Amino acid sequence: MDNDLIQLVNKLQDTFANLGGELDMPQIVVVGSQSAGKSSVLETIVGRDFLPRGAGIVTRRPLTLQLVHIPPPDPDNPTASSYAEYGQFLHLDKRFTDFGEIRREIEAETFRVAGQNKGISKLPISLRIYSPKVLDLTLVDLPGLTKIPVGDQPSDIERQIRNLVLEYISKPNAVILAVSAANVDLANSDALKLARSVDPQGRRTIGVLTKLDLMDAGTNALDILNGRIYPLKLGFIGVVNRSQQDINSERSMDDAQAHEKEFFQNHPAYRSISHRNGTRYLAKTLNHVLLNHIREKLPDMKARLNTLMGQTQHELDSFGDAALFDGQHQGALVLKLMTSFARDFVSSIEGTSSDISTKELSGGARIYYIFNDVFGHALESIDSTSNLTTQDIRTAIRNSTGPRPSLFVPEVAFDLLVKPQIKLLEGPSLRCVELVYEELVKICHNCTSTELQRFPRLHARLIDVISELLQERLGPTSEYASSLIDIQAAYINTNHPAFMQNSAHAHAHHQRRTAAVPPPITSTDMNGSVSAEEEEADDEHSEVMPNGTAPKDTRSVSSTVHDRSRAPSFVPSGAKEAPPMHNMARHDRRSTSGGAQLGVPTVNAGTSPASAKETFLNYFFGGNQPGMPPGASPAALMVPRHSQVGRDLNPESGVPSSALQAVRTLDGSNAAFDMKSLGKHIEAVSAAPLSVREEMECSLIRSLIASYFDIVRQTIQDLIPKSIMHLLVNHTSQQVQNRLVSSLYKPELFADLLHEDEALVNERARVKALLDAYKEAFRTLSEVSLKPL
Repeated sequence: MDNDLIQLVNKLQDTFANLGGELDMPQIVVVGSQSAGKSSVLETIVGRDFLPRGAGIVTRRPLTLQLVHIPPPDPDNPTASSYAEYGQFLHLDKRFTDFGEIRREIEAETFRVAGQNKGISKLPISLRIYSPKVLDLTLVDLPGLTKIPVGDQPSDIERQIRNLVLEYISKPNAVILAVSAANVDLANSDALKLARSVDPQGRRTIGVLTKLDLMDAGTNALDILNGRIYPLKLGFIGVVNRSQQDINSERSMDDAQAHEKEFFQNHPAYRSISHRNGTRYLAKTLNHVLLNHIREKLPDMKARLNTLMGQTQHELDSFGDAALFDGQHQGALVLKLMTSFARDFVSSIEGTSSDISTKELSGGARIYYIFNDVFGHALESIDSTSNLTTQDIRTAIRNSTGPRPSLFVPEVAFDLLVKPQIKLLEGPSLRCVELVYEELVKICHNCTSTELQRFPRLHARLIDVISELLQERLGPTSEYASSLIDIQAAYINTNHPAFMQNSAHAHAHHQRRTAAVPPPITSTDMNGSVSAEEEEADDEHSEVMPNGTAPKDTRSVSSTVHDRSRAPSFVPSGAKEAPPMHNMARHDRRSTSGGAQLGVPTVNAGTSPASAKETFLNYFFGGNQPGMPPGASPAALMVPRHSQVGRDLNPESGVPSSALQAVRTLDGSNAAFDMKSLGKHIEAVSAAPLSVREEMECSLIRSLIASYFDIVRQTIQDLIPKSIMHLLVNHTSQQVQNRLVSSLYKPELFADLLHEDEALVNERARVKALLDAYKEAFRTLSEVSLKPL
């Protein structure tokens, strides 16, 4: 029964090694430094030379050695003698009767996994040896502990081996066989040091002292073997292995064991304890310790098996049973998976999913982040007038008035400038649609349940159908977003309450700027002359329109008014002054010593209406008007406004020099200002500095554009998310189930959609086999009758 118990554990160990089980099986782990004699101890226990030897690291993979005792061969059956002792590897279905061939196979398997550069691997090699000379045991030979890399060993070889050893001896079901050389101070034993780190009380550690015959003369290890220096519950056992010379001379194991027995019996210090030392005693002790350890750990093993069976059953259920899904159940399964997929998609958007992440934003929360943070910040970062220069605004104002001078800031210029600025909102709006579309595609790919993973083709088709639905809605959503921008640019609603309020503030500010400096009242001398300083001040503040804005070109208009102010007054002495026409020259009034007002054409009370009308027309279009020299042609007033920019006034007439040149050109006396040179004069306008009125007009237009742009921006920031939710998100959520059913619920597609992945089929088979092994092990351990030693 004891042999059956150990063999049962070995069988379970092989089964779980193949299937990837997690059961910690009771076993003896051999630990020791390099050249401490681990390999010699194992070979002596087996009675055969089968382990690789050499310099440096020889054991580079854990070797799980299972010793199985078999009856000796029958002398009457000579054919059975060839199978008296043999070995079997778990990775090969072959019996090895030549133990030299076993050594070569260990080396080849080590090179295959661990490589040629003296590196190590955690993947174990499983070897089972059947022999009548062994007792039932399970031993794990680990790489020898080292401190300094030698040759082509890795630089961190010490850390690698230490971690590997700790991984094995830390398991509570492992019995530690700590091998130390007797000719080295026990305080320097790396094996005992590691064993104490995981077994501080020494309950599951067996100490083995090798090389007792190599100790200095006059010294012995009696105190250590008796447990007086380093006490262990399982004690110390001394052994004497073959020397290197014995190995080279191929000394037999029987001779080596006889020599060992003679050494302990004849040694004066070890003679009294010879019966509990030696390799044979070590093998018997290990057999009893392993049996007792298995009996002690049986309840824990059964409890662990019960837990593993539940976990494995749950894992197997997640894969499903393919035998249950025949032709008549395939439709129900496909519909079930479609419904589950659609439900997961919608719940991820709405935030009602059962497995909501707490580490990062997902699903509908990412869409909300796009609306409020990404899209909102993108709109706020747009400067409504950063791409509009003052020259652009001035040119737009001039082009919008055509050949007519403007009395107010033209509304056409405002419309012309604000529409391209509104189009700046189109880029972020379309990008917002694309980002939401991409997030919906991500949500679709993340809706993968464990059951759906069994059918990769069905999963791929589900994603394709939803992606097609999203792609169909992307176009209309983007078009509607663009149309919202076009709608805002199609009709500029200057009656918007917010815009009216902002415009009123801008107009009041403009009036305050205009009224900040009162119109100057200039004094004239007896000849009616005006000083240059007063004339310049008058040019800056002379004309203000009824709406509180200045004309476009202050210089051209004011210069004409100055010309008129220099002419003698048309008011006869004693006549009353007529009111100024259209308030055009209300800031050009100048006081004289006689109290007469200059600069505005007036008529006396006795003048007829016809003559008054003629006087007013002459004031605008020529004739004997104030400021015009006698005989001058009315063409002088037709000189473009920009032609006077930067030019000096004629000191005699007050008319700009360019105007006189233009007059002479029309008379044929001078051709300097002909059509060929006209383009140069027009190009020079763009480089001319702005007048006071133009600065005010540009500032007012810029403030109005910013005000109206803010209104449109708020509207777009509100409408775009609503449009995306209605046309893309909500529509997809409502139609996902119908689209899946109409596209995929077809009997001719069921077989292809329910095709399982080969890797998952193999994994399900492995899990099922592991569950069967767990159940068999649990039943066997429950039936084992524990008998006392």
